[in-house]
Amino acid sequence: MIDAPIENCFDLSRSIDLHVQSMSSSKEQAIAGKTYGYIELNEAVTWKAKHFGFTFQMTNEITKLNKPIEFIDEMIKGPFKKLKHIHQFRSVNYQTEMTDIFIYCSPFGIFGYLAEKLFLNNYMKKLLMKRNAVIKTQVEKKPETSFRL
Repeated sequence: MIDAPIENCFDLSRSIDLHVQSMSSSKEQAIAGKTYGYIELNEAVTWKAKHFGFTFQMTNEITKLNKPIEFIDEMIKGPFKKLKHIHQFRSVNYQTEMTDIFIYCSPFGIFGYLAEKLFLNNYMKKLLMKRNAVIKTQVEKKPETSFRL
């Protein structure tokens, strides 16, 4: 739950710049496609990041965008066999409920499945929670008030 209007939460969730900021621990960078601003329908971004000591590249495209209710990004090239991230937003009593549905499948058959169960599920969940905490903090910032006497 976020103390901010649904439109603000929706937009910040599409912000390439805020995503980079929220993933600074993995040195994530937008290196191709849409590399700054708000990503829109049918736009793609290629990310470069370091996880588990390895550098990965992944290209994701926005395949559905229904402002300010939902958008979906899907991996079109990268380390997973499949990756689909559904971002949902709902107004509830002057707040916004933000929900992530993260669907993925690792490559390498049974070895990928074991990696998911042993550590990857927790790792991915922590990454999403960290990213969402940054979104929440940023969107809930109150503007400073200033005056001169």
